[in-house]
Amino acid sequence: MLPAATDGYSGLCRDFSWDIPEFYNIGVDACDKWADDPARLALIHRRADGTRRDYTFAQMRRLSNRFANVLARHGVRRGDRVAILLPQCPETAISHIATYKLGAIAVPLFTLFGVDALEYRLGNCAARALVTDQAGARKIAEIRDLLPALEHVYVIDGKPDDCLDFKALGYEASDDFTPVATRADDPALIIYTSGTTGQPKGALHAHRVLLGHLPGVEMSHDLFPQPGDLMWTPADWAWIGGLLDVLLPAWHHGVAVVAHRFEKFSAERACELIAEYGVRNAFLPPTALKMMRATPPEQLGAHRCALRTIASGGETLGAEMLHWGRETFGLTINEFYGQTECNMIVSSAHSINVTQAGSMGCAVPGHDVGIIDETGVEMAPGRVGMIAVRSPDPVMFLHYWRNEDATKAKYIGDWLVTGDLGMKGEDGFIRFVGREDDVISSAGYRIGPGEIEDCLIAHPAVRMAGVIGKEDPLRGQIIKAFLVLDDPVRDPESLTRDLSDFVRTRLGAHEYPREFAFVDTLPMTATGKIVRRALRDMA
Repeated sequence: MLPAATDGYSGLCRDFSWDIPEFYNIGVDACDKWADDPARLALIHRRADGTRRDYTFAQMRRLSNRFANVLARHGVRRGDRVAILLPQCPETAISHIATYKLGAIAVPLFTLFGVDALEYRLGNCAARALVTDQAGARKIAEIRDLLPALEHVYVIDGKPDDCLDFKALGYEASDDFTPVATRADDPALIIYTSGTTGQPKGALHAHRVLLGHLPGVEMSHDLFPQPGDLMWTPADWAWIGGLLDVLLPAWHHGVAVVAHRFEKFSAERACELIAEYGVRNAFLPPTALKMMRATPPEQLGAHRCALRTIASGGETLGAEMLHWGRETFGLTINEFYGQTECNMIVSSAHSINVTQAGSMGCAVPGHDVGIIDETGVEMAPGRVGMIAVRSPDPVMFLHYWRNEDATKAKYIGDWLVTGDLGMKGEDGFIRFVGREDDVISSAGYRIGPGEIEDCLIAHPAVRMAGVIGKEDPLRGQIIKAFLVLDDPVRDPESLTRDLSDFVRTRLGAHEYPREFAFVDTLPMTATGKIVRRALRDMA
């Protein structure tokens, strides 16, 4: 999608133009167009027992055609919702591709969701069919009576009561299926927000969302694809980061993906996987990088990895993490920014010198990203305001599912407002300040937590940090830091003084935490973001 980078970032922006056809289908683009080559590798599945099975695009076309026929035979039609409650595995990809080719709407669901979260999402979207495994089927059995729209539950590893055998039905189905001629603007996918700002909302995306992601994926992986590229992420494919930052963009380009998600992330095992399979491109969320950074180098084994690129998004990284990435992997981690409703709109790209410590990068070609005030007027460079994206934009969602009021509230004029604060420099680099409700107002200063967290994790005693504002009668708010330490604290008072001086010296007297709490873990969303609302409740 990006033009040749013969003239750096400015040339990419100058020469870029969108090519969105009237008729477009994700399933055809990401799978079927490559399937005429019987040997072209699509997926490397590392099973839980460590064994490997490879799938070609030809096999994925055949298997997805079979499941599309199964769905059609059971009455699933264009526009119906098909929920997918599975980890990273071939059946997840097969279910997505089949759903898109049928013209139905895929609804990915995270396997760690409890029954209340599943009931809300399945009920809200009125899913007609669900694909899951036996672990998921046991959860669904508890709430099945509360989901009148849910007619069919397909299980990939057996056939519990009131469920259907995914594999047996697939074996019986025809390999031949004619994909529905969907338009680029037809609905394809509902991804529920992670719920950090209230009740989760279903962001409805069109088929064009894959095309909209391509420039950002290509930029964040230093002009992806390059010969020999192979992608992997520990992020679950139920989230936009796993599905549309890795799996589907890689397949658009005919690049194979490694499928394996650890039940519990291990920095050492992640490096082992990267080295064993020759992964060249990884999307590693900030939490994964922080865990890697906290692992002793001799235990981590990063020297065995031959990564070409690491991209990361979800939380700002900061200068300390970027320095660690260069020292450890011999590359510059490319940070990117976006959200479920409008993703991959800002990115770094070391290969074309779009890298600046403390910045997320610049607007990805094709996206008009501005810093605006509450009336929709763009702010002057260097001023803090709301990060916003001008519509229309191919990567932008259609609307929130059955939530017209929330959709309207997402816009100021033709700007989609992210809910995050940032500022843009004269050079176009955009800096993340914090979520609108995360910014700390202390003694007249507006302070973003990200910079303080980055400073704190540079201290040798600190593994992870979460910073919030705590109400204070004198200052309005004071800065409080919640810290996970590398080793148990023996002298809290001495460490607190040391940490305060560390931040005061490096950042400024108005930005050092006046209170500290030493904790075993930080509350995180399923996508690895710090839940500062929970920290405020703890304060």
